[in-house]
Amino acid sequence: MDSGEGPNTVKGLLAEIKDSSELMVDLAYAAVFFSDGDLAKEVRRLEDRMSGHVYQLRKLSILAARSPEDAEHMAGVLEIASAVEKIADAADDIARVVVSGLGILDDLRRDLRHADEMVSRIKVREGAEAVGQSLRELALPVEIGMWVIAARRGGEWDLDPDADFVVGVGDVLLVQGHEDGVKLARELMGAPPLPDTPEEPDIVLSDLDRAVDLLVEMKNSAEVAVGLAYSALLFNDQALAAEVSNLEARSDDIHDELESWVLRSALEARNPDDLRGLIRLASASETIFDSAREMTRLVEAGEELHPVIAAALVESDEVGYEGIVAAGSPADGKSIKELAVETETGMFVLAVQRGRRWTYRPKPRFSFEAGDRIVAIGPAEGGEELDRMLGMQRELAGI
Repeated sequence: MDSGEGPNTVKGLLAEIKDSSELMVDLAYAAVFFSDGDLAKEVRRLEDRMSGHVYQLRKLSILAARSPEDAEHMAGVLEIASAVEKIADAADDIARVVVSGLGILDDLRRDLRHADEMVSRIKVREGAEAVGQSLRELALPVEIGMWVIAARRGGEWDLDPDADFVVGVGDVLLVQGHEDGVKLARELMGAPPLPDTPEEPDIVLSDLDRAVDLLVEMKNSAEVAVGLAYSALLFNDQALAAEVSNLEARSDDIHDELESWVLRSALEARNPDDLRGLIRLASASETIFDSAREMTRLVEAGEELHPVIAAALVESDEVGYEGIVAAGSPADGKSIKELAVETETGMFVLAVQRGRRWTYRPKPRFSFEAGDRIVAIGPAEGGEELDRMLGMQRELAGI
């Protein structure tokens, strides 16, 4: 089987499919947040490209199978690719909410500002520090924990611009990452700081408020489930696969509860289509959970994975990370906020295992302790920074 570096290899196509599906989800939620039909249409276009990649991967996998053992391994590759394709389908469903004209609640847009990872639109001003520099030179994922997922220049969107993209005056960038990173990105692009969000008065939550909160919870948890699924595949770790299964099972309960609150809120909704939009978005998130679960089935069952799967995950834009907090390290006894993990390393902490207990999406105030097992995702270079923070000493071959 050809597992070289080119895009027309099994490894290259699998990495491209993974990256494309993640980009589609980010763009789809950006389309919802900004109510941008053009972005939603770009998601639809990316799905067509994704279908072509999956078809090519299936063809190469069939050609690569020269024995029953090869066929069994290739079946595993195709099963994972199929699950990732379903994530892309879910992104398309999210984009359809915008394209079809279904209502998008202002409450949802407001709550998305406080999601674990948010998308912000920034216009580059004259005299900005970033002007004339390439994305490679800026190294935003590692330096401030932000990814440029799209750029608009002269009315045309450049989706997932490569490292050689040079930032120019007037460019409109869609950046994705932690809220603190957005502030730093705006400074680099010469954009004025965002106004402080006024504190909202304490009010009794309505049924619709509860439904919106649950939807944002589903979005955040689905992203964690996918990240853990890729980590389980990368490290061939049954414990991580089991945690993905637990998250997927919990998502069913959240989905049921959300639908209940939506039905209760029917009388207070000004536009019934707003409620249809919520249900569609929740269903798309549930599809992402199910896909994450499908990806880890082989790992959970203890099946042998083809090496090309881990190789593809290492080659993709975001890579999985696993480390242990060393006693006396900079991270020992410090909180995620004190360490500024995301803006200092670009890595997003998916989960922390302490003893037999897992903490998913640990909050900024969560403090690390020696012996904690950290599972994170981000740029490869960020893993090296996080190693130093945790006091990790690795062999040259890595873990």
